[in-house]
Amino acid sequence: MNSNTCLKDLKGSGCPVNVIEHSKAVSKKAVEMAVNYSRINGINMDMVQIECGALLHDIGRSKTHTIKHAVVGAEILRKLNYPDSIVKITLKHVGAGIPQYEADKLGLEPGNYMPATIEEKIVAHADNLIRGTKEVGIDSVIIRWEKIFGKDHPVITRLKNLHKELIPEDP
Repeated sequence: MNSNTCLKDLKGSGCPVNVIEHSKAVSKKAVEMAVNYSRINGINMDMVQIECGALLHDIGRSKTHTIKHAVVGAEILRKLNYPDSIVKITLKHVGAGIPQYEADKLGLEPGNYMPATIEEKIVAHADNLIRGTKEVGIDSVIIRWEKIFGKDHPVITRLKNLHKELIPEDP
């Protein structure tokens, strides 16, 4: 598995050009975040998993642009025989994760869609920080999500906690 294969499969799935360009930007941001996190925390990560997982995270948008694109994408990747680690990145990348009780309310299949591995967390948050192909700051993401979900929704806390875990404070 390498980035060229992942891009080929992303294109072959029928993803629109804007989704492919977004996925490239998320992959670049995810790799940058992983390098910084690894340097600061002395943790080795699977960089190929991060790069390819980020490239493929929205493959389900070839079929739907609803929240179910993560589940659809995981199904596509299983059929393409991608490793479970990549399937899980796709399945768990939405927002800052979706716990079981919220998944039920959103009409998703029963399950926990919370990113658990560092690779899953990095791809999910890199996706949060890229709007289209442009990087946005965490404050912009929080404001946008507060408008959608409300200031007291648990997703806002999850987003802030994920950011705090992955991005060191500015000096």
